[in-house]
Amino acid sequence: MAWTDDSLGRRRNPNYSYNSDQVQLRVDPRDQLDEEIYGLRNKVAQLKQVAQHIDTETKYQNELLNQLEETVAKGQAILKITMKRLNRTLNQRGISPLYLAIVFALLCFFSVYLYIKFHRRT
Repeated sequence: MAWTDDSLGRRRNPNYSYNSDQVQLRVDPRDQLDEEIYGLRNKVAQLKQVAQHIDTETKYQNELLNQLEETVAKGQAILKITMKRLNRTLNQRGISPLYLAIVFALLCFFSVYLYIKFHRRT
């Protein structure tokens, strides 16, 4: 049985009559595998780039977290020193924190009262 190739890469049997609906196409499976391997190679390269970007971003985020931890530690140290000073000041004068809160509330109330009183007249 002799097969002939036409200009489009189709193999035809000269002894067989084809209908217009029938076409026989010869495909080399190695060509498809090469294309798939090339596609996979591109995908692997893309994944490698994504992994490198993730690594870079992770390093940057870790650096920011370390800076934040240092800032919070400094803030806590300052707050601790301030609280000690405040406690020492309150204990030396003998003023109860409750009295200070009451005086502060009265000052706030009085200032709001004056603001409303003078704001209505103008």
